[in-house]
Amino acid sequence: MNEPDVVVVASGAGPWVALPGAPTVVAADGGLDRAAALGLVVDVVMGDLDSVSPGALAAAKEAGARIVRHPEAKDATDLELALDEAVRLGARRVLLVASAEGRLDHLLGSLLLLWADSYAAIELDAIVGDALVHVVRGERALRGSPGDLLSLIALGGPATGIVTNGLDYPLAAETLQPGSSRGISNVFTGTDARVTLDTGVLLAIRPGAVEAVRAG
Repeated sequence: MNEPDVVVVASGAGPWVALPGAPTVVAADGGLDRAAALGLVVDVVMGDLDSVSPGALAAAKEAGARIVRHPEAKDATDLELALDEAVRLGARRVLLVASAEGRLDHLLGSLLLLWADSYAAIELDAIVGDALVHVVRGERALRGSPGDLLSLIALGGPATGIVTNGLDYPLAAETLQPGSSRGISNVFTGTDARVTLDTGVLLAIRPGAVEAVRAG
């Protein structure tokens, strides 16, 4: 995983990880508290500010963070607003730090948000709980360890022309449909894998890979 230009931190609990450095950190509302727990200095806080702690918000203001308050009644989640801010800042690579806990609708909505056309021009990765998630458009090179799990899930429509290298169960110019379990629980054969596709978007999910992120 390349070092990001922007780290976006969503609200919710999760494991501690030593994150790669980034010139800009954007917190989505209560993500400001998570960012503080991770030792990150936040540059921008986005959202309706209904879940952030008063202490964290006061500290961010004192440190010079830009606070962008939105009304509670809005057409986008705080996370979407934060990702949009990363795009507005000109990011080429974004790492999202999210939680696997809390409301199921929020978690599902966050994962589905990753394939939106709004983010097609950036390389997007996410830490969700103990999983590392890569958004694959066109081609991605992935690093892991022999035996690591990797699941490929199509989002938004068929993903066609998929070719994989470095996995136990190779795909050769195949199509994955949304809702199919065909791409679940593949396995790294070595330390490097590559996924290419002709059309569509894949989520490449590595369960339990947070320790690998912590190790760098």
